[in-house]
Amino acid sequence: MPQRIQQMANQLINQIAAGEVVERPASVVKELLENSLDAGAQRIDIDIEKGGTKVIRVRDDGVGIHKEDLALALSRHATSKIRNLDDLERVTSLGFRGEAIPSIASISRMSLVSKQMDAESWSVRGHDENSAELKPAPHGVGTTVEVRDLFYNVPARRKFLKTEKTEFNHLEDVVKRIALSNFNVDINLSHNQKTIKQIRAAHDRSSMEKRIGEICGKAFIEQTVHMEFEAAGLKLHGWIALPSFSRAQADMQYFFVNGRMIRDKLVSHAVRQAYQDVLYHGRHSAFVLYLELDPVLVDVNAHPTKHEVRFREGRLVHDFLFRAIHNALADVRPGNQSSSAQAMPPMSEQSSMPAYGRSYAAPPRQSNMALRVEEQIQSYSTMAANAYGQTAGDQSLAAADADIPPLGFAIAQLQGVYILAQTARGMVVVDMHAAHERITYERLKAAMDEGALASQPLLVPIAISVSEKEADLAENNKTLFSELGFELDRSAPESLRIRQIPVILARGDAEALVRDVLSDLVTYGSSKRIREAINEVLGTMACHGSVRANRSLTIPEMNALLRDMERTERSGQCNHGRPTWVEFGMAEMDKWFMRGQ
Repeated sequence: MPQRIQQMANQLINQIAAGEVVERPASVVKELLENSLDAGAQRIDIDIEKGGTKVIRVRDDGVGIHKEDLALALSRHATSKIRNLDDLERVTSLGFRGEAIPSIASISRMSLVSKQMDAESWSVRGHDENSAELKPAPHGVGTTVEVRDLFYNVPARRKFLKTEKTEFNHLEDVVKRIALSNFNVDINLSHNQKTIKQIRAAHDRSSMEKRIGEICGKAFIEQTVHMEFEAAGLKLHGWIALPSFSRAQADMQYFFVNGRMIRDKLVSHAVRQAYQDVLYHGRHSAFVLYLELDPVLVDVNAHPTKHEVRFREGRLVHDFLFRAIHNALADVRPGNQSSSAQAMPPMSEQSSMPAYGRSYAAPPRQSNMALRVEEQIQSYSTMAANAYGQTAGDQSLAAADADIPPLGFAIAQLQGVYILAQTARGMVVVDMHAAHERITYERLKAAMDEGALASQPLLVPIAISVSEKEADLAENNKTLFSELGFELDRSAPESLRIRQIPVILARGDAEALVRDVLSDLVTYGSSKRIREAINEVLGTMACHGSVRANRSLTIPEMNALLRDMERTERSGQCNHGRPTWVEFGMAEMDKWFMRGQ
């Protein structure tokens, strides 16, 4: 006989809810820290034992909880943060559902002590509102939540926990993310009575960078660019790592929306596209970024653990993020990057990248022209003579009397491959081919942007079968395809015809490219596939049209190439993502020869 429908017990309901909210000790710490931040805490102390499986204790100096609300805090869907639907659509707090505390209480032995200003302190313990025991307890202003024996009454969940070290590592990652989300709070973390982290509050950019360095490593903050960009009611600010500081995994990517740490495929896609021209194949970028926008424009109630959000204007956000990061990377040139005195380590073990100076302002940009290699090389001697009017012999005098450019002055060519240049801080080594490849590539892109993209009609149109939704998108985005040299028309509800393609992509797979573009439009609301395909062809042209190894250059030609690098966007990497130059400071070279030791 089938089972009858019946109401579940409150504790069982809470334990089921805990399955969504509490995955491991790190989940408990996340929820408790978010509650502390919502309470306006300026200091948070976190004590952990046995990786969080035995004890998790979080104490803050926030506003505290009223005595009459303590028992209610153990009840599901009881919260002080929202009152109606309007509040839900404009959530500014980190927590708002009222599920965390009762869920945690149902699967552990939890106690909560709190005190408000000018009031007595009280404690409560129990699994829910009905079993809550309220009594006085000594405590300063703020709240302490102690969670003991996590999953003690849910053995099936407890056996899925990993080792103490693994669980603590996950927990520590949560603390790092919270520390990056709010710079105004002191955070102290201890494990088994041993202090692990003492993160001090930061109120200016210098102290913020110091705090980021403590969390992400000194090498990261030394190789980042601080950026701020604002448009269309959106603001993006933070730190992006230079392309040469890349990672084997995406383990140093922190993105916050209105102070909330998120992982979102739309954000990841926009960042990946912004780095595409400069990041080595298979590597991942690193960043700490903060997006601020009207809370109405983002739905934070889209995921049980609130890790994912839903943007109401996804295409606008995607394009904004891409443009902001893309422009920030393009503005990074020799002369305006942060200074360090370290050489480039191997790509597989990168922890830093070369130093760039601040003291030299690059000359005005010359007009972009797609020149042949011979013409470019011939022009370098003239450019160098006109710009500096000097030869290699009097560069040392010039260095004493005038500002030295960021990439210095060439002194020799090594093995027909590298240019050696003397700078104000030491020596620069330039990969001649890689540098010229980037210069040529940027000129080809600029020349193409300045003129109309040439297209050619197909003698036999290509018919492709698509979904009705994709066909609708193709019709609605005819202007996008037209600007990039494609002409599409709809021949049936689920069929398209490609009638015209860009000349530069004549040998490519037009059908596959259109399908990829439509797929991007469905997923992200925009696509840069065609532009990427065009850039790939331009990259090949730049590679084959650049100075080759074993090509002998004169000193003036080498100097002119260095000045071109100082003018060119993204000149720190070739279009394959390889570094184009490295600087060795005098202090670094002195260490090689043990000078001054």
